[in-house]
Amino acid sequence: MGAMGVRGEARAMLERIGTRVYAGELAWRTLRAGLDAAKDLCHEYNSLSPSQRAEQRELLAEICGSVGRGVHMEQPLRVDYGFNVHIGDGCYFNHDQIILDPSPVVFGERVYVGPGCIFSTAAHAIDPGERGLGYEYSEPIEIGNDVWIGARVTVLPGVSIGSGSVIGAGSIVTRDVPSGVVAVGNPCRVLREVTEADRDSREFVGF
Repeated sequence: MGAMGVRGEARAMLERIGTRVYAGELAWRTLRAGLDAAKDLCHEYNSLSPSQRAEQRELLAEICGSVGRGVHMEQPLRVDYGFNVHIGDGCYFNHDQIILDPSPVVFGERVYVGPGCIFSTAAHAIDPGERGLGYEYSEPIEIGNDVWIGARVTVLPGVSIGSGSVIGAGSIVTRDVPSGVVAVGNPCRVLREVTEADRDSREFVGF
């Protein structure tokens, strides 16, 4: 079975078992095959020459569930399944992104992401007995339009970040962030609103 068929079976299995799962042996074999297929595609993507932009765009569209116009993802990229990653128009991702996507990870339009960020919808059970048995859960992540996420930010399961917000470098985002704010820290907290005073008064020259 080709990579597309294997990944399709993995997607169907995730939909069947839901967001809070104990994956038995049969389910795990199906999911493992989907994980391996996505990681093979990421390996291929990361092995392309940086100048092979057309090939990168083509392969990124194969890795992800959907990719808008004008998207660029610097290498390397790592995903769990890929088909749950959806990227809107005009997004830019700097180097070394990790996206763990048993649940959807949705980026709006014109999202800028700094290097070394992690978007994880996946987590293990808190109870050690359940964790030892392999219980896991996942919750979706949603990033609005015109969001800037600084370097080395981690976004955890179930988080939404509102449009126009800025997340400071190194932040650990454990809860929702509203639109139009600057938020920083571990755990990430709202520092202030984005205001007219944040507009740069300098003239920008196009070349």
